[in-house]
Amino acid sequence: MGKIAYSIANGHGFSNPYWIETGPTAMITPVFPYLMSSVFSVFGAYTKAAALAVLTFNSLVSALTCIPIFFLARNSFGFRTAVAAVWTWAFFPYAVYFSASSMWYHSLVALLLTLLLLIASRLETRTRFWMWAGFGFLWGFAALTTPVVLAVLPFLGGWVCYRLHRNGKNWKMPAATAVCALLVTVAPWMVRNYRVFDRPVFLKDNFWMEVCIGNLGDASPWWNDSVHPAGSNAELAEFRQLGELGYMLRERRQALAFIRNHPGIYLWRSIRRVVYMWTGFWSFRPEYLRGEPFDLANIFLGTTVTVLAMTGLHKALGSSRNAAMPYALILLAFPLAYYLTHSEISYRQPIDPELVVLASFAVVSRQKPILRKIGNKSLS
Repeated sequence: MGKIAYSIANGHGFSNPYWIETGPTAMITPVFPYLMSSVFSVFGAYTKAAALAVLTFNSLVSALTCIPIFFLARNSFGFRTAVAAVWTWAFFPYAVYFSASSMWYHSLVALLLTLLLLIASRLETRTRFWMWAGFGFLWGFAALTTPVVLAVLPFLGGWVCYRLHRNGKNWKMPAATAVCALLVTVAPWMVRNYRVFDRPVFLKDNFWMEVCIGNLGDASPWWNDSVHPAGSNAELAEFRQLGELGYMLRERRQALAFIRNHPGIYLWRSIRRVVYMWTGFWSFRPEYLRGEPFDLANIFLGTTVTVLAMTGLHKALGSSRNAAMPYALILLAFPLAYYLTHSEISYRQPIDPELVVLASFAVVSRQKPILRKIGNKSLS
């Protein structure tokens, strides 16, 4: 992220994701690198002031996520749950830690995904053109932050269209409007990729590389940096020699060969990633824990939040499927790419707001909610 931002700030364009010149890149989507490059332009590249500015931005974004959390929880489960969810988020360890220590986009994606879920709940009874166009634009902006959010789009978008249909409204034109707005938003980046690489590149080009670093070779950690250009001089030299797209084609061949020749191992590692995503558990081996000293605390916190959130989801589904289903769809769809590639604790941060809402509902609700629509408000 920082290397691309440095390249932009120094007039070399969206290029050079590593320590040497490797040319234009599509390994990262543009929103956060351009944001970071603007910080470099003002505060200097890799200065303490620049670091403080980026981390302050992430912390502010994390704090602002309280706003959609409140309205989302209130609309779904009532005022008591909304207040509990906001206070929980304000002191939630992952929301504080990752936003104040990570130079990545996870805090921003958490805000965007929570906003999208809130807007989706409002669109179940609305067909206004500008609202659906704004919905599509926000999806496009989120996709340009990280394409992983697009895994949620068919499920959540399909659910909103289904609810429109059930409410007796035409869903086809609103859905087409949102899709067009999304395509218009991402089109400039797609055009840039085609012009730079002389072939279509859909948002990012590094999916198969991520499959390789999560599955090839040593599986004792949750990713193998010895097959990644950032962790291996040999891989970096290969990346430079083949060029980015050539290297990614090689990674695709290696990943597919591994899956074809070792389907059982790949399935087992994917199951391990599912467990890791929801519990924080990867291994109890002493040598692993020496390298990951916070894992025991992560296991306790991650598992506790997951159990409470699943309890809240179960309770909500039993009482009001319409209110609970969007949460279930997001939790189902968002992590899919990480199950197939590799995962780490911070990758769950974008769906932590939904988990906090559900966990708060499980804790503070005295009975199952009786949710019904009156006008445009949800009451419990």
